[in-house]
Amino acid sequence: MGVLADAWTWLTTGSNWDGESGAWHRLGEHVYVSGVALLLACAIALPIALWLGHLGKGGALAVNVSNAGRAIPVFAVLALFMLTPLRTAGYAPTIIALVLFAVPPLLTNAYVGMREVDRAVLEAARGMGMSGWQLFFRVELPLAYPLLMTGLRSAAVQVVATATIASMVGQGGLGRIITAGFNTYNTPQVVAGALLAAGLALLVEGALVVADRLCNPLRKPVASRRKESGRVTAAA
Repeated sequence: MGVLADAWTWLTTGSNWDGESGAWHRLGEHVYVSGVALLLACAIALPIALWLGHLGKGGALAVNVSNAGRAIPVFAVLALFMLTPLRTAGYAPTIIALVLFAVPPLLTNAYVGMREVDRAVLEAARGMGMSGWQLFFRVELPLAYPLLMTGLRSAAVQVVATATIASMVGQGGLGRIITAGFNTYNTPQVVAGALLAAGLALLVEGALVVADRLCNPLRKPVASRRKESGRVTAAA
């Protein structure tokens, strides 16, 4: 309890939050790196996974290739990038390494969600005269949404938690608080930095859970769901 009490004292000391090496600045760097990496990973993985899931071709190969990337440690990828000209490109090495880390859960969950849509529902929707794009946006995507969001939450939490490795190559983020504590044998600072990183990951998880419930396309009024269900059943 002594270390936790000292860590709380560190967190509640205003001077530890000010300046370029303060917690606010490090938190901003961490959010920036994690956010950019997650957005790029979504832009790469989701269109590929959703389209391959819609077509039903080539998805298994894409998933296996992306999952193979999970066997490569993120720090090893980052260390390799630091041996290339990218080492002078600011946060680029860290962002690229995090993108490679975030793509597998996004791609796998989105593809599996698309392929697990009930074939009978798809045939009923085709019988109603839906085009390919209508089938994709009005049937497949809403039904795949739960697994898609699960992959997004998993990737987001992993990226936020892993972004602390940026400090190992001299870049910013909450990891700098932890490494600075190690360098000065300041255990309370190390614990405080770890608590900040864990708290940010939990906050991101909670925000995405709320967003999931608010944006879920299956959360329609009961009357609307019954009407649509009746139409699909009649078509079937």
